[in-house]
Amino acid sequence: MHSNQDPFREAREQSGVQITEFNGENIPFVLRLKELRKVVKDWQNFSSDHPFKVVPHSEEKLRSMRQIPIEMDPPDHTDFRALVEPFFKRPTETEYMLDMAEMVHSMVADALSKGEMDAVYEFALPLQCRALARLLHVPESESEVWKGWGLHALTEGSGLEEYTAEQFAKAEKKPGDDFFSMLNGVDFRGRKLTFEEKQGIANVTFAGGKDTVINVVSSIIVYMSEHPEALVFLRQDEKYIMTACEEFVRYVSPLTAISRTCPHAANVGEHEIPGGSRVGLCWPSANRDGSVFKNPDEVVLDRVPNPHIGFGYGIHNCLGAPQARLIIRSLLKALRDQVKRIEMVSFEPRVEKEESYTRQVGYDRVLVKLK
Repeated sequence: MHSNQDPFREAREQSGVQITEFNGENIPFVLRLKELRKVVKDWQNFSSDHPFKVVPHSEEKLRSMRQIPIEMDPPDHTDFRALVEPFFKRPTETEYMLDMAEMVHSMVADALSKGEMDAVYEFALPLQCRALARLLHVPESESEVWKGWGLHALTEGSGLEEYTAEQFAKAEKKPGDDFFSMLNGVDFRGRKLTFEEKQGIANVTFAGGKDTVINVVSSIIVYMSEHPEALVFLRQDEKYIMTACEEFVRYVSPLTAISRTCPHAANVGEHEIPGGSRVGLCWPSANRDGSVFKNPDEVVLDRVPNPHIGFGYGIHNCLGAPQARLIIRSLLKALRDQVKRIEMVSFEPRVEKEESYTRQVGYDRVLVKLK
């Protein structure tokens, strides 16, 4: 992960805020961990109730509905999240964990038998899609459809809204114990969910964590190819699987920013935010904050403590975090147990280029040989 540098270091150390430009809009990014946590918890002054603006590049052209619950404040956010949270906690169940471990073990075994492979499109993308099928309790064959949407269901794929609408219609005719049937049948405040509400929940479910998981998985494979001693290290103690998982999330931090809107004027440090404007919560900068993390630009596989916020923080912390953690831990275990070394053939970094910064978020292509 040679070029995974920190473009926010200078501004973070000098002022804690960096003005970033997105389509002519200047958005102050909050860069320090302590300050970012304060902003995230203060939803009254830094609101999520702004449809299509959950990320700095607004998404009016990419979707037709509000994403639920991420684009809401309490009490709506609280109630909708409580509705769907049990489904997203399934990765904490023993049977589910064993099934995921078996799937990833099998995928690594297949990769070992292939010789050269693209770790992005032939491994990380199918892994994320097959794992999602397990989470939503739908046939694994559906993952073939999702693979066709590429690394991000909104920015690279097409047909997501039509697909989820079709799944809700199918579940109405033939209910089961899947995600779509659950949303069709659940009671919410004494009523059924509207079609728009169901679509809003489904939209963020498919679009919210796809590329981020893929980017962390591909980054781990690249790191292991560059640092063969890491596999040896992981074999020394089972606890290193847990610490390494958290460290890769911290170091890669694949999501650059989530935005909040200020209903009225507010302050971030010494920077005044006019009412009606947005601020950006810059997770990768906070996760490299040198006042919190020793050697922040290094991967420290046994880093403890590790108070990163790679899955967000506060009431909006990532619903998919248990799933993502399980995928990463299962991958690390499978690589540790089955792979002696990873030979790098070539790679192409996935680079996010904006007016105000450039940063690597993962990889577009990684050709490797697992030995």
